[in-house]
Amino acid sequence: MKSMTTLLLIFSVFTLLSFPTSTDADYLNHTCANTTTFTPNSTFQSNLNRLLSTLSSNANRSTGFYNASVQTPNNAVYGLFLCRGDVVGTDACETCVATATAEAPQRCPVEKEMVIWYDYCMLRYSNEFFFSRITDKPSVYLWNTQNASSITDQNRFKEVLLATVTEVAHQTSNSNFKFATKETNVSGSITLYGFGQCTQDLFSGDCYLCLLVAVTQIPRTSAGGRVLKPSCNLRFEIYPFYSSGPPPPASIREGPKGKSKTPTSKIVAIAVAISVSVLLFVVGYCCITRRARKKYNQAAADEPSGENDITTVESLQFDFATIQAATSNFSDDHRLGKGGFGQVYKGTLSNGQEVAVKRLSRNSCQGTEEFKNEMVLVAKLQHRNLVRLLGFCLEGEEKILVYEYVLNKSLDCFLFDPEKQGQLDWSRRYQIISGIARGIMYLHEDSRLRIIHRDLKASNILLDGDMHPKISDFGMARIFEVDQTQANTNRIVGTYGYMSPEYAMHGQFSVKSDMYSFGVLVLEIINGKKNSHFFQTNAAENLASHAWKLWRDEISLELLDPSLRDSYSRTEVIRCIHIGLLCVQEDPADRPTMQSVVLMLNGYSVNLPLPKEPAFFLQGKVVGNTSMTTLESDINKSSMSVYNGSITELYPR
Repeated sequence: MKSMTTLLLIFSVFTLLSFPTSTDADYLNHTCANTTTFTPNSTFQSNLNRLLSTLSSNANRSTGFYNASVQTPNNAVYGLFLCRGDVVGTDACETCVATATAEAPQRCPVEKEMVIWYDYCMLRYSNEFFFSRITDKPSVYLWNTQNASSITDQNRFKEVLLATVTEVAHQTSNSNFKFATKETNVSGSITLYGFGQCTQDLFSGDCYLCLLVAVTQIPRTSAGGRVLKPSCNLRFEIYPFYSSGPPPPASIREGPKGKSKTPTSKIVAIAVAISVSVLLFVVGYCCITRRARKKYNQAAADEPSGENDITTVESLQFDFATIQAATSNFSDDHRLGKGGFGQVYKGTLSNGQEVAVKRLSRNSCQGTEEFKNEMVLVAKLQHRNLVRLLGFCLEGEEKILVYEYVLNKSLDCFLFDPEKQGQLDWSRRYQIISGIARGIMYLHEDSRLRIIHRDLKASNILLDGDMHPKISDFGMARIFEVDQTQANTNRIVGTYGYMSPEYAMHGQFSVKSDMYSFGVLVLEIINGKKNSHFFQTNAAENLASHAWKLWRDEISLELLDPSLRDSYSRTEVIRCIHIGLLCVQEDPADRPTMQSVVLMLNGYSVNLPLPKEPAFFLQGKVVGNTSMTTLESDINKSSMSVYNGSITELYPR
């Protein structure tokens, strides 16, 4: 009994010393998007009030994170809060969320989108669905008033700073709670404290990317600072500002002149803190693991919902009458186009939501249960650069897919149309390349499935109202097992001209065959002409070999679409040509991964290796450095998709 009392006493001391004792919400900044506003006392305001009430009532969640939505036709509102990782489960977290939900409507009285940051928490809401999607802007930069020049060895400080915050970004993205800290000695008694956090709905790759961008934005001439973003935040100081002791008073937070030291009397409490933290981490890990199996989805619902589960067939299934009504019985006036798998129609559901309806051809040999299971798997793929599957209809011989409607059709409608090319300036093209890269990285690395797209091309990239790219058409996709690196097939599917040589010749495909297709697509976006254009002229063997010759002759900028010659970033264009050539190299082992491509596109300090000569198609043959193999199909099929009757080949991970 005595030992139990002693343990409780030590635990009480630990609680007082290891967590912030102040419950005041220390306001930092906020932003309102004034492009979308609502009318006071409207349905949207009523839904917003319900959302804020729901968030506030869930502020005691053990994860320190919660998201919810309130949805009625044309008045949906989505929101979340995130507490600082070291105050989760304390009064500071609950008080901060309560303050945020009360103050947010006062600071942004009629705006539909807002983000507000406090020292202990962040609150965000919007009329647009944003769960599980990285949002890099707006960014807020804060810095310590003490200049880094007061530190004797400034070069050492900057070196340690960069290494520390980069490691924090890595640890945060790999953490279940998307939260990490790191302490590094700079010199003598000066220690650098680093802190990183992402919203817990982000996948690891998106979290890492968000923090890497923040790393490039931190103020390196100051002894402390932070970058606040809607999806992540990063901070460093030369005094301890998290966990093992109460936060310093406001005067020190604004810019300390001296050094903060931890009293010896706290050492015992800190030791206990470590032990208890391990226990809390194990319990929290179990909770997070269960929660991570759930995916957020924009399902129509009148009541607030924090964790929408789309793992059941019933949550995705539409009845045929609903689809008929939405498309006016598949009227020609609603038809958007025709693909290898059937007709695509625009539809409007009863709640006003616009959708794209794909009515599949009836020659698929796929069974009913296999089709249903496949739809559940595909619906779990949610990323801002992927077209989202909303549901399906399976009735009689009808197999119908219901997708989100994307306003601006496909990339090829703009890129290869002389009248519309002008709408794609270099800034937009670079944005499109980066977005496609993030979407493929999600498929290859960050989704719960490892997916090889196998038909990446301009016509399968859709553009939303802001010209952001969304990868579509997973009809030829293949799901890999967790440790699987490549597979073989006797059924070649995809589009000639975008196929990697090992796939076209031997049926071998992997993430590196997608990289080859991506490389061709990047070169097309830069050049503004289809790959097949080069087969039909005497200009070159194909686009990749043409780009290689220009690169070899150090005149690679001649590849650039002439319509862009008056306005472009020379550095970005050359870097993208370099990346494209790395991706179309003959040996799959030489091609980069999509994760490294994303880093190449976002960090100019990343050194790129020299590309090797690509393989290329010539008069019905695939030509490499050492061999030549005849293709069964004639080269004039370079713009045709190969399809042999099934929707996908799926192998659960």
